[in-house]
Amino acid sequence: MSCFGNVLWFLFGGLVLGLCWMITGILWCVTIVGIPVGMECFKFASLAFCPFGKEVLYGGGAGSMLLNLLWLIFGGLEIAAVAAAIGLLLCITVVGIPFGKQCFKISKLALMPFGASVI
Repeated sequence: MSCFGNVLWFLFGGLVLGLCWMITGILWCVTIVGIPVGMECFKFASLAFCPFGKEVLYGGGAGSMLLNLLWLIFGGLEIAAVAAAIGLLLCITVVGIPFGKQCFKISKLALMPFGASVI
């Protein structure tokens, strides 16, 4: 199921979403100050291309918590809300439930990207 789900996800939006995150990450990495945010954008891109069969492990310490708080204030909350709203819309139909669950995974990562790793 994960291979078929990834192919459908990739064809119907995953490619565009992943490329947007990659371009955003590259733009953030142009400046030295933006490199941590750019690295988190690459984490989103890897999950956006093929979310099925991947897990997000959360960890980190006080530094990650502080960066996650800044992330929430400066845009993370909006990203998480949009991903959760799309997930809710996808869960209306039975066919869309697996795709909605992947949107919820992206939404949770959008809340706490620092200290998390995508496996």
